Amino acid sequence: MSSGVNSPRFERPTERRGFTLIELLVVIAMIATLAALLLPALGRARDRARGVQCMNNTRQLVVAWQLYSDDHNGRLAYNLGMVGTSLIGSTRTNANWVNNVMTWELDSDNTNTATITEASLASYVSRSVQTYRCPSDSVLSSVQRGAGWNERIRSYAMNAMVGDAGELTAGGANLNNVHYAQYFSLASIPSPANIFVFAEEHPDSIDDGYFLNKFYYTSYGYSGEWHDLPASYHNGAAEFAFADGHSELHRWLFSHTKLPSVPGIIASTDMRIRAGQSADLDWVLSRTSQKR
Repeated sequence: MSSGVNSPRFERPTERRGFTLIELLVVIAMIATLAALLLPALGRARDRARGVQCMNNTRQLVVAWQLYSDDHNGRLAYNLGMVGTSLIGSTRTNANWVNNVMTWELDSDNTNTATITEASLASYVSRSVQTYRCPSDSVLSSVQRGAGWNERIRSYAMNAMVGDAGELTAGGANLNNVHYAQYFSLASIPSPANIFVFAEEHPDSIDDGYFLNKFYYTSYGYSGEWHDLPASYHNGAAEFAFADGHSELHRWLFSHTKLPSVPGIIASTDMRIRAGQSADLDWVLSRTSQKR
């Protein structure tokens, strides 16, 4: 006989469902979308950080250059060309601001830090080798990568019209630019904020520490030529440090200034510029020297 009280009902617990294939694909697609959005931003942040470090390097170098002048009765550091035309006959010496010549081979100058730490400006930057290299500069030839190298040791060069260039300036003027002033002392620079001392140089162009461009124009449909090419590591721009101590990032206008590197080839011939496209070279020349 029924008591009228319902007996308790025992139900099986609900089984937990796993993710379906569609749900997993949706999650993966969302992660991929977020990565696609975030990675470029992270890359830009990394590039900005490298640009800041590069600017800091050039500032430290130009302060070292000023301190050297203070310690040498106003005279500027030696800036000796060690490769190039027959006009350049300078010997290797640690009296120079750096004492190396960059190549795409396995020459020790590419990695021998003593060519920096024993040269004349090193003591003014606590012999920090990293101060002489842009963190964005990791360009190497296949031969160098095959040898296990990670980088060469220098990214910067000094304005050829600044400092004693040895035989090239023995007569008081630079034989490469005889109608323009060679600055032997800090006091001789009339407008230090408008004359650069250090420049980031293109990896295919950099060899010695002597950054040379010439004040002349051709008559063959070109408005000028690059002799030494500036770098463009920072989104088509390069760092320059000026005689007054400030550094600035300058962005290039023309593709011929922003040439991709071709490791294994040193740019040994002048690079002609098409008529009407000399603004980049003009910017550099106008900050290199002034007429005598």
